[in-house]
Amino acid sequence: MHWLFLVFAILSEVIATSSLKAAAGFTRAAPTAIVLIGYLSSYYLLSRALETIPLAIAYSVWSGVGAVCIALIGRFFYHQPVTLSLVAGVALVLAGVLVLQASVGSHPA
Repeated sequence: MHWLFLVFAILSEVIATSSLKAAAGFTRAAPTAIVLIGYLSSYYLLSRALETIPLAIAYSVWSGVGAVCIALIGRFFYHQPVTLSLVAGVALVLAGVLVLQASVGSHPA
């Protein structure tokens, strides 16, 4: 169940972050509301996930998967270019998540 909280925390954070551009510096009401509700929901759901998932794992998955999703949204919705450095950065983020998971998983709580 807590992994489901983490999945929805990631989705909420990605929706909120994606809406930042549309909020235009918080001058547009609807996108601003989406940003605020999205971030509040994301942090609440992340806190629920942390009840059983180790902090290093939950946060690295939350931020890593979120960063990858935002990179994809930037590409497909905002037509931002895919550069070698973007691909390398995404690969490093994913590698970091895997290393943290392996590190935390190898030590008893």
